Amino acid sequence: VFVSLSLCFSASVGDQPKAKEACAKDGGSACAIFEEPAPLYLMQSHTAGLAAKGAPNRAVPAVPNLEAIQEQAQTLIVAGGAGAAPKSAGAEKAAVQLKSGSGPKLSGAALVIWVVTAAVLMAMATFLSAMSQGECTAAMVVAEFVGTFMLVFSVGCNVLVGDPTWGVLSIACTLMVSIYALGGVSGGNFNPAVSVGLALSGKMPFAKLASYICTQLAAGIAAGVAYSTLLGESFGLGAADGYTHFEAGLAEFFYTFMLVFVVLNTAASEAHAGKDQFYGLAIGFSVVAGGYGAGAISGGCFNPAVALGIDSSSSNKGGFGECLAYFSFELLGAVLAAVLFRACRPGDFSGRATPTLATKCLSEFLGTFMLVLTVGLNVLTSSPAAVFSIAASLMCMIFALGSVSGAHFNPAVTFAIILSGRQLINLAEAIAYMVVQVFGGVLAAFIYVAMHNGKSVALKPSASAGEALLGELVFTFLLAFVVLSVATVKSPLSQYFGLAIGSCVTAGGLAIGSLSGGSLNPAVSAGLSISGLVNNGSLAWLPNYAVVEFVGGAVAAVAFRATHTAEYGK
Repeated sequence: VFVSLSLCFSASVGDQPKAKEACAKDGGSACAIFEEPAPLYLMQSHTAGLAAKGAPNRAVPAVPNLEAIQEQAQTLIVAGGAGAAPKSAGAEKAAVQLKSGSGPKLSGAALVIWVVTAAVLMAMATFLSAMSQGECTAAMVVAEFVGTFMLVFSVGCNVLVGDPTWGVLSIACTLMVSIYALGGVSGGNFNPAVSVGLALSGKMPFAKLASYICTQLAAGIAAGVAYSTLLGESFGLGAADGYTHFEAGLAEFFYTFMLVFVVLNTAASEAHAGKDQFYGLAIGFSVVAGGYGAGAISGGCFNPAVALGIDSSSSNKGGFGECLAYFSFELLGAVLAAVLFRACRPGDFSGRATPTLATKCLSEFLGTFMLVLTVGLNVLTSSPAAVFSIAASLMCMIFALGSVSGAHFNPAVTFAIILSGRQLINLAEAIAYMVVQVFGGVLAAFIYVAMHNGKSVALKPSASAGEALLGELVFTFLLAFVVLSVATVKSPLSQYFGLAIGSCVTAGGLAIGSLSGGSLNPAVSAGLSISGLVNNGSLAWLPNYAVVEFVGGAVAAVAFRATHTAEYGK
């Protein structure tokens, strides 16, 4: 049905004037797109900010130089992330042109080739499903096709005609609602990397894997054909200007890892599968976490079906094959996710239900690492929604690992939990947590510096020191107090704890980001400050930030004891 719709979409736009003739009337300024691909443009939002080759009349935001980044770092993690970036006149003009349907689309021959390819893949999926001895039903195949089609179609529409700030959120919500709608039928994979991760973790029969992958790839092609013919335009796949293919590959690797890791922990682990309802929120918002910062480097596919859909729909503009490199990094991310899932959840495989200290420390390392990596990538790419992206990364990793280590990911939070008493964690464990949190933060910081050609972010207040440090203290207090209140009590907020804690970053980031940067976390502060040494930065502000953040945690423990007296009764 969807393949047929793709052909109908093509026919519906077939009588439009040729873009080449139209651009000739406009003085020929846009005709260069028929001669050679135009430079990569960077849209601030989509799976994210998908960097597309050959898009006409789209301005290329320059990668900011070191001085500009360090100046922006006065707002550090979150400042200015709340509002949309102002549109340039060129962007406005391009949006009008796209909405009118002008611009190149797949040629007739290319269209036929890709529709036939999708049909062949679906035939293979159907055959493999029939041979799976009931492991993969026709309903599962249809569910995976529908969910993947909607995801890739949403990506295309958001990149070409969507909102430049909230396109990522649109794509994330498409994934989230599709998972909730179809997860009970097929598991809601909609991503070959997810299916590979599930199979390697023993959570999906290999008899089902091949059928799922064929279906997902077919849906990606069908969606790419559909949006490109419907809108009369397509966009290419590749690294954004100023970045290498390897840097783009790292962006795909880390956030495909995060996406698959969150799927495994929230939807497939014995601790949560069939028991909790937050899995769709956590999985969908993994796209928000990676979409804004990493997406500005690679386009943020995090999904081989998305990469194939984009590459196939633009294959007559600049050739085909970029998606193959993306596949390799995305599948490596899925493999790492499966390996680390087994390490973090040994009880799913060996029957040992209680995590060891080593397992808990690995959990704390991973959560803090992804948090700080997201911080740095958002700041260095001037993300229009940095606060939201950073908060999403924290929320998703808390949902994924909360049942392993408690998901502190913050030395100030660990400090608050020690001071709150109740023997939730002993001193030796707390010290180990803090060490791996800081190590994870610093390692992540050096990785985002490497991904940005040596550019780093300075840790310093943009307002007076007193205002900035007091702001850090107050909102670190809020963060630690919320953790104590929703995650460590006798009746914890079992379904919404991650959302509540992650929202503290949104609250503090928007409120005081313009004063201090809104670190709210000694591990974040350490990562930003220490990695800045590569550009002759200074550690002068690190002790000040760390002290007030720990004080905020201590005040949270005092307030918790005063307000939650029932937690200390017999």
